[in-house]
Amino acid sequence: MTATAPTPPPAPNPPAPDPSGAAPGYRPRHTLPLRVEAVRQLRRRRTLVTGLVLAALPFVLIAAFAIGGEPERGGRRINLMDTATASGLNFAAMALFVSAGFLLVVPVALFCGDTVASEASWSSLRYLLAAPVPRSRLLLSKLVVALAFSAAAMALLPLVALAAGSAAYGWGPLELPTGGTLPADEALGRLALAVAYVFVGQLVTAGLAFWLSTVTDAPLGAVGGAIGLTIVGNILDAVTALGDWRELLPAHWQFAWADVFQPELETGGMLRGASVSVAYALVLFALAFRHFRTKDIVS
Repeated sequence: MTATAPTPPPAPNPPAPDPSGAAPGYRPRHTLPLRVEAVRQLRRRRTLVTGLVLAALPFVLIAAFAIGGEPERGGRRINLMDTATASGLNFAAMALFVSAGFLLVVPVALFCGDTVASEASWSSLRYLLAAPVPRSRLLLSKLVVALAFSAAAMALLPLVALAAGSAAYGWGPLELPTGGTLPADEALGRLALAVAYVFVGQLVTAGLAFWLSTVTDAPLGAVGGAIGLTIVGNILDAVTALGDWRELLPAHWQFAWADVFQPELETGGMLRGASVSVAYALVLFALAFRHFRTKDIVS
């Protein structure tokens, strides 16, 4: 009698195909991690140069005061420049005051305007999308990293100014331009609030640069366009004939953070300015995502 071969076990059922057509194990949220994008941006030369320029400014100001002498306080209107050498906190507040109007606009426009357009100019954008990285995921990763680097740039300048100013002029209470002083711990908190407001105010520039970065393949066009439109906003705010219409301009509220250096903390202007800036920024970010979602990537 011959023995019969054992019946082989049935083969396991193959995994059901993904209705979206994606490969098994593919997770769109796991593509282009923020850490990878952050490292790529950190290694770029423009990031290093921007950091060095911002860190060098406080030392340039200290040298200017050493050559020209302490600021005079005999004028009718006392401002943050007049009390710059009173303490390290005063010096940090002054450094923020002289740089918030234009210098801090440049790194925000650079980080947000160069992020997508540079990939297009290098002809690497279509290869990123073919990885495959979903367009919304790629844009979100680049936006988050660009905003994080912009916030770091905002914090770098006053931090270096605080350290350098404390070494040059000593650590002590903040001398208020209107008279009186604030204890050092309270003044430090108010300085941090001012820096945070400056960052929120620059979200409009970030939105302009990011939207232009999805429209053009020229990084300088996106960066320069955002800076140019920001300057136009400042010019329009100077036109007093516009009256109350100027309150709809983000530039109208760009120095509302100076209210934190009053004996009593005033936040009304900062709240209105923040609401205007955030509203503009959300619209511009939405336009960037909408345009990039349907953009024909040829480079």
